[in-house]
Amino acid sequence: MAVTLEQARRVGYTCLKALLRFAFMVANNLVAIPSYVLYLIVLQPLRLLDSKSFWYIEGVLFKWLLAMVASWGWWAGYTVVEWGDDVKAVSEDEAMVLVNHQATGDVCTLMMCLQDKGTVVRQMMWLMDHIFKYTNFGIVSLIHGDFFIRQGRAHRDHQLVLLKEHLEKYYRSRNRKWIVLFPEGGFLRKRRETSQAFAKKNNLPFLKHVTLPRLGATQVILKTLVAPQENGTPAGGDAVIKESKSKGLQWVIDTTIAYPKGEPIDIQTWILGYRQPTVTHVHYRIFPVKDVPAEPEALTHWLYQRFIEKEDLLTHFYETGAFPPLQGQTKAISREMTLSNLWLVGIQSLAFLSGGMWYCIFQYFYHCLF
Repeated sequence: MAVTLEQARRVGYTCLKALLRFAFMVANNLVAIPSYVLYLIVLQPLRLLDSKSFWYIEGVLFKWLLAMVASWGWWAGYTVVEWGDDVKAVSEDEAMVLVNHQATGDVCTLMMCLQDKGTVVRQMMWLMDHIFKYTNFGIVSLIHGDFFIRQGRAHRDHQLVLLKEHLEKYYRSRNRKWIVLFPEGGFLRKRRETSQAFAKKNNLPFLKHVTLPRLGATQVILKTLVAPQENGTPAGGDAVIKESKSKGLQWVIDTTIAYPKGEPIDIQTWILGYRQPTVTHVHYRIFPVKDVPAEPEALTHWLYQRFIEKEDLLTHFYETGAFPPLQGQTKAISREMTLSNLWLVGIQSLAFLSGGMWYCIFQYFYHCLF
């Protein structure tokens, strides 16, 4: 079939735009990530004198880096609409966030939609596959204190021991509030067949849009971070509870990401922007930790129920284009998540100015020494 001039122009424009976006992303990484590392090296004396202030500053820089990643998608027209419970009500409390996993773009989507949730982004900890340690962002996650988990039955028990030690060492010493994990243990397309076979063997529901979650990391997090006494009141709802210095993990936020037509966005699309503008839909349900069972068998059943509910949510979304209303509502309410272009430009400008500053500093010392 012959290609028309208009089609050729469109393809050429898309390729040129992707190339320019990729060049910008590379330049962005070359100035922003080294600047983050160098700022924190210079601030090491502050870490010894006032650890709390050091990790506050690190958190601010970390949030800016995640905002830069969010900006790549935002400026390509990859926006987010949110549904369900309003998680801003618990943004100052400790929470575990359970997310379904379809593609690498899930992480970018979360980086975007959590930007306007108060201090969440700078005080969050991520659990991610160990392979991300070797990406360009790996050094940032290592410094921030994220945990890289190695998948596979042979590594499972040892990884859970390491996770417990990691949480005890870094979670509260760095004033972390939210911890994000993907309990499915991998992408939907890679785990679906195995999960369905396991479900059939154990008389569990047949799931198409999610897979059955794994218990290990969730159980370790709950055992390690939940305080002896729990509450079930959102931040601001109980003045007596707010006076408590350490309340432990208080909430589980069940987060469901849905892409139109079930076509997830991967990191390549997020960077190059060759897909047409797309709205990703994110649904939240908040559960008090006191309602989450501690016993392994009961916890497994509870966790399975969350993903069975995700299956129902996604089925409804793919059939209607919207999530169903919450219990007690007659109509589902959605909220369009927005980012300030001026703020994003300011952060990007600061990154490039920082890169220029560090370059000038190194040039100065180089000429002084040589």
